[in-house]
Amino acid sequence: MIKSYFKIAWRNLWRHKRMTAINVAGLGIGMAATVLIALWVQNELSFDKFQPDAKNIYRIKVRLSISKTETWVWEMSQYILGDFAQRQIPEIADITRLKSHYGDLNMHYGDQIITEKKSAYVDDHWFKMFHYDVVDGSIDGFVKNPFSLILTESTAKKYFGDREAVGKILRLDTVNYQVQAVVKDNPANSSFQYNLLMPVAAQLSDPKQKKNALEWGNYNYLTFLKLKPGASSAKVAAKIKSIVHANKKGDKGTQKFELISLPDIHFENDLQSSSILHGNRTIVNVFMVLGALLLITACINYVNLTTARASLRSKEISVRKIVGADRLHLFGQFMSESLLVSFLALVLALLLVQVAMPWFKAFTDKPFESPFTSPVILLILGLTLLISFLLNGLYPAVLLSSFQPLNVFRGKAVLNFKDIALRRVLVVAQFTISVVLIVGTLVIYGQLRFMQTMDPGYNRSQVFSFSFPYWTIPHFDFKKSDELLKTIKQQLKEQNATSNVSMAGSGLVDFGNASAGGFDWAGRPKDFDPSFAPLSADVDFQNLMQVRIKEGRWFRDDIADKKNVLLNETAVKLTGLREPVIGQRFIHQGDTGVIVGVVKDFHYKSLHDKIGPMVISDNPGEGFYIRTTRGNTAAAIAAAGKIWQQYFPNTPFVYDFLDETYNNLYKQEQQSSVLVTLFALIAIFISALGLLGLAAFAAEQKVKEIGIRKVLGASMQHIVRLLSVDFIKMVCIASIIAFPLAWWAMNKWLQGFAYRIALSWWIFLGAAAIALLIALITVSFQAVKAAIANPVKSLRSE
Repeated sequence: MIKSYFKIAWRNLWRHKRMTAINVAGLGIGMAATVLIALWVQNELSFDKFQPDAKNIYRIKVRLSISKTETWVWEMSQYILGDFAQRQIPEIADITRLKSHYGDLNMHYGDQIITEKKSAYVDDHWFKMFHYDVVDGSIDGFVKNPFSLILTESTAKKYFGDREAVGKILRLDTVNYQVQAVVKDNPANSSFQYNLLMPVAAQLSDPKQKKNALEWGNYNYLTFLKLKPGASSAKVAAKIKSIVHANKKGDKGTQKFELISLPDIHFENDLQSSSILHGNRTIVNVFMVLGALLLITACINYVNLTTARASLRSKEISVRKIVGADRLHLFGQFMSESLLVSFLALVLALLLVQVAMPWFKAFTDKPFESPFTSPVILLILGLTLLISFLLNGLYPAVLLSSFQPLNVFRGKAVLNFKDIALRRVLVVAQFTISVVLIVGTLVIYGQLRFMQTMDPGYNRSQVFSFSFPYWTIPHFDFKKSDELLKTIKQQLKEQNATSNVSMAGSGLVDFGNASAGGFDWAGRPKDFDPSFAPLSADVDFQNLMQVRIKEGRWFRDDIADKKNVLLNETAVKLTGLREPVIGQRFIHQGDTGVIVGVVKDFHYKSLHDKIGPMVISDNPGEGFYIRTTRGNTAAAIAAAGKIWQQYFPNTPFVYDFLDETYNNLYKQEQQSSVLVTLFALIAIFISALGLLGLAAFAAEQKVKEIGIRKVLGASMQHIVRLLSVDFIKMVCIASIIAFPLAWWAMNKWLQGFAYRIALSWWIFLGAAAIALLIALITVSFQAVKAAIANPVKSLRSE
């Protein structure tokens, strides 16, 4: 029986090749897009869940109220807190700590100097709490020897090629570290993407570092706890607060402690800064919905085209019923057709996924497995096949198997108004999805364009920067740093390819944490202690970066200016300083000076964040900023590199362009823009395919009417309008429905930006116009074909 179902199903599909091709193409493309989205979403939602007992692992999170209106949220806590918590809280089964290495790590192996950007210190419990696959060596040696290293496979190969890594010596500064073990590369869904791990004991061997670690006021470590089964994380957090309150002198209860579970860390979004890369739950939710909508859009094509052609199969169905086929048999027959189409679409989807996978992996920076070998992908494919099979088959099978033979042979309509109305509703639903996606594409592109072209308040073009690597110089004498920095700056200024040079604090484009405490001014309320972004800059900074002065002046090359400051406009408003602001006393980091100028606000973080109050002090900082002369960027970099090698021959020269750093702030949005645009085009293409099929069927149904109209003198435009008007109406209705949905979705997305574009009316009309144009072109193609057909052929049988 089943074999017969599939045999007949194949014959029917082969008989109507064009409709089969449309169904398979639309469904296959939709399934491929859904699979790619599902892969990305599954990766995002699976972060750190592979770790044993992940549900019982937590990280301490600190909320620090620094003023009545401002709270800082930190992922880091005190090193010493871990020891106290382990001893005093019985619900804790284990504790481990991690500290990411600040800046680049320059490892020496023979004559090689390799820069590591992803390295961290971990304590001896790290490998008890978190799972690593050891390829070579042993974790025991890492625990016993404070000057040890653990490398990932790819990192070990980078240093040693195919030679054995275990036992080899790498030098960091003047200290030799021995490789104790090699572990497999971190899974793509791990929050801890470190290529090189060192013992915390190595850092604590420095007396200064150990002293800092034992102070309750230093928050430098990520502290992870494994709780015993059934333990309450809220109660443990309360006990942690009690421990800190009892041991930290001067604690006024301004700190709150929380425990965040390991699987939730990936979507943490309220931190001041973080040492790990976080995901965006909103974007994941958007793409989950998008994947479902694409699959539904593809399935609508099959349902519409199958039910639209119901009248052509009514006699076949009636004959089958008369010769003994019951409704269940017919239901099975049509479900077999659905399964066959879904399977053919799945084969096409697999081919498309295989072709798209290299690009998709590179674009998302995720090492997805081959679709033919990954259990996850095979599961996603199986679920996609099942869902499409059910969505495609159920309604058409129920509808077609319900035809009454007597009504068919009497010439009565086999489809009632409800069936036709449902088909129109489905077309409207398809184009509603398409219009929403077009609006989303236009809004995301507009916001990205706005961010890339808006004036940040300074000129970042043709500027590159690098930091003075004092941390790489053993026993560096900071008292001599000013003299050395001035010498390097002067040499850089003398280069022909250099337009200007300045020294300032690093991170101008993506500023670090603000600072609280140590600020005072005339009229400050005693209970008002806001935070400020402290920028250190020299006398050339304003000229190089073209920061605009609102009033007063910039720093002069004068010792008298060393304790003076400039404020930005936001800082002036926040402090409530009376006029005139220039000349008023301002205490900054223990130095009492005066305000010599006010700069216009400029963006020192991404546009997600509002411009905050900033204090600028006359201090060179550790960052060099160099503006090149036009067309000489490469020469300026080469000259800077040559000077670098004079002073730091054992340290690689690493620099960044401000433009690139700025654009990297919006990498996630740029990825989302490309993906939404791509999937919007796919949704439109699938909808257009369905519309093409329905238009072809409509023309086929009205072939005699069109022939008569042509004989009576109807023009081509009249025939095109006859076939197009219903579809155009449906697209217009879809646009009206899509507008409020798109406005709600995109307004919510834009709320994540402190500075954003307005949702202008032209965006919505533009999206509707694009959808209408695509629909008109699609339907007109079939309409013109019908209009130019010879009416004699269509009327020959009359």
